[in-house]
Amino acid sequence: MTSTPNLASSLSAGHRERLMRVAREVSFDTGTRLFEEGRHADRFWIVRTGTVVLDLHVPGRRAAVIESLGHGELVGWSWHFPPYLWQLGAEAVSPVRAHEFGAEAVRALCARDAEFGRAIADWVGRVVAHRLHASRVRLLDLYAPYGSGSTL
Repeated sequence: MTSTPNLASSLSAGHRERLMRVAREVSFDTGTRLFEEGRHADRFWIVRTGTVVLDLHVPGRRAAVIESLGHGELVGWSWHFPPYLWQLGAEAVSPVRAHEFGAEAVRALCARDAEFGRAIADWVGRVVAHRLHASRVRLLDLYAPYGSGSTL
C-alpha cells in the first residue's frame, strides 16, 4: 500500500502557500484526543512533528487503530463533506506539533477559487480513498478468519 498523500506532494506551491495563510500552530501532549468519531468536524491538521493514530470504535472491544500519521500528513477529512461528522477518532501517541485549519475558512477559500477548491478536493479525496483501504485491511487483519483477505 502506498503512503498517505501528503501536503507537499498533493498541492502546488501556490496552493500550499494559500492554505498556510489560514493556519495556526498548535501542539498536543501524548494521549490527547484530537477528535471522536461521530462528533462535529470543524477543523483539520497537518502534522509537523510527532505521531497521531486514527482509530475506529468497535462495539464491545477496544478501538481499533487504523493508521499512524506523521510529518506532512492530513489529520481529518470529515470537515470537507456534509454533514461534517468525524468518521474516525484520533489521538496523539507522542508530543505533536501541527498546523491547524478552521474548516469554514478553508471551505470559503475553496468556494472563492475553483482551481484551489479542486486541488483541495482532489487531495482530500485521495486521502479518503487511502484511509478507506487502510481501514479495510486493518479490520481484516483484526477480525476476519484466516485467509479472508485473499483475492479470487
